[in-house]
Parts: sequence; structure tokens; C-alpha cells
Amino acid sequence: MRLLVTGGAGFIGSAFVRLMLSEDRVGSLVNLDKLTYAGNLENLEPVAADPRYRFVHGDICDAALVNSLLDEFPADAIVHFAAESHVDRSILAPQPVFETNLRGTFTLLEAARAHNTGRFLHVSTDEVYGSLAEPAVADETFPLQPSSPYSASKAGSDLLALSYFTTYRLPVLVTRASNNYGPYQFPEKLIPLMILNALDGRRLPVYGDGMQVRDWLFVEDHCRALAALLEHGRAGEIYNIGGNRSLPNIEVVKKILRAAGKGESLIESVRDRPGHDRRYALASEKTTRETGWQPRVGFEEGLSYTVAWYRDQPGWVERVRSGEYQSYYDRNYRDRELELDRLGKS
Repeated sequence: MRLLVTGGAGFIGSAFVRLMLSEDRVGSLVNLDKLTYAGNLENLEPVAADPRYRFVHGDICDAALVNSLLDEFPADAIVHFAAESHVDRSILAPQPVFETNLRGTFTLLEAARAHNTGRFLHVSTDEVYGSLAEPAVADETFPLQPSSPYSASKAGSDLLALSYFTTYRLPVLVTRASNNYGPYQFPEKLIPLMILNALDGRRLPVYGDGMQVRDWLFVEDHCRALAALLEHGRAGEIYNIGGNRSLPNIEVVKKILRAAGKGESLIESVRDRPGHDRRYALASEKTTRETGWQPRVGFEEGLSYTVAWYRDQPGWVERVRSGEYQSYYDRNYRDRELELDRLGKS
């Protein structure tokens, strides 16, 4: 299989790229990434020298680039991770989430339609279902109730992708996963932020009373589900991917402190963010039923591993915090034949 992966330098995208190459699931894989603040090519060092792998620096909103890339590299499938994905950032500055998440998805769908791409896997989020009162659990038929600019943009891109199946019979699948965690996650998200603050002995800021409930999914389990759906999922369908472990944020923070050997006195309550969803709950029986996939990594096991990973990677952490990681592209690609030139010479 020849794969075009968008956003493959991000947290989940890079985990997916590493998985697909390490398990010999692909013949060739192209990673198209704009390298915004959360894109880190260091996450892909384990596969950077693999002859099946190629990185292209570019924007999914650039229709000329996307079409030229598919002309040169007729992918069997597109796996679309690229997105502005941070809720707080979307509240402070909503325009980028709509540019990337809607315009970028539209650009990719149009290119896939023009090139008769055999599969389009659109990776989305459980946040499109909004906040659920107990005991409700969202399956794939649950109404969409997004409450932030980020989740609204993802809901819109989901519907746009599905419309291309209904209207043009483009073989689209949409996946919606719960909160991911694991190694290489950019330290603005809850778990890596709290881990790093705990390891440094700094305050751990918790929104409001900390009783916002999330389902937690180890990133490698998510990527295994995506690989299974890429092979076995039915076009035109939505698939939820959950970790089957729901916890209030305050309990997650306390578990992190225990794993880091720190006391709960470091917890600091801060003003809640606007429109903060209270509870997410996801049913993923459909994915299990149709693919046989189940999460393998329990939350305590995955959290312990993740805390140890951040403790053992001070260089990665420092480069991310300082912004030095953003020079990786210049150090490792600028002196080579740039991808845009290669497209033009092909």
C-alpha cells in the first residue's frame, strides 16, 4: 500500500507513521506536514532513514502542491491527521482552525476525487459530540453538539468528508477518538503539561473543580485501530475509537503526581475556560465488532510508561520548550533536495 499521511509530524500522526513502517504495513509512505508549532520531525527520527519514507514540507490548503504530489505519488489511501487541534488556542484565535480543518480538508477531498484515490481516512475527535450528561454514551449515530471553535470545525470537516461519499462515492471513512496520551505529545495538552510540571516541582494548574470527565486512549492503541479500519472499515461509515477508561481530570492529575513521586499540594485550581465540556463518553463497539480491535494498554500502565518517557527525554523536552525543535527541518532537510524541487523535477 502507498500512503499519503497529512500531519504526520504531529503527536498522533507521527505515532501512526512509526507504526505503519515498523510493522511493514506499507510499501511507501509520504508525510505532508506544514510543521506548525506542534509538528516535530524529531518524532520521526526512528524512521527518517527508511527508504520507504519521504517527508514533504507543505500546507494541505495548497491545492497546487497537493495535486502535484498526488500526480507524482498516486496514493492508494490518504490518512488525514493534519489539523489545528488545541481547544484553548481555538478560543483565543479561531481563524486558524477553520482554515486548516475545513479549507484544508476540502482541498484534500477535491484532490482525492480528482485522482480517484482508493481510500480517504479522516481522523476526527469525540469532541464533536459535545458534553454528555450521565449516563449517556455517544455511539456513531449520536447528534453532533460541538461547543468550541475547534470541535465545530472538526464537526464541519466530518460532515464535509462524508458528503463526498454520498455525492461523489469517494471512499471516505471518519474516525472519532477519545483523548490520546503517550510519548512525544506536545506539552500544552493536559497529561504532558502536568507530567512536566510535576517532574519540575512546579504548580499543576487544573481548570475549575477538575471534575471534567474524559475517556483516555493510549496513542499506539489509537493507531492500531486506524490501521485496522484502513484495511477493514466500510466506506461511508463513522467509527468511534475509545480507551474504555473515563476519569475526571483531577484524578488523572493525582495519578500523575503519584507516578512522579510528588505530593498533591502542587495542584492549583485556576479559572475554568469558556464553554468547557463537562463530560465525554464514547462507545466504540462498532470498531471492535467490525475489525476485532480492542485497546491493549490500560491507563495506569500507559500513564506510568508516559511519565517515565518524559523523565528520560530531557533533551527532547528542552528543545520543545525552547523552540529549538523547529530548527530540525533546516538542519536535516534544507541542505538536501527540497521536496518542492523534487516535485518540479519529476
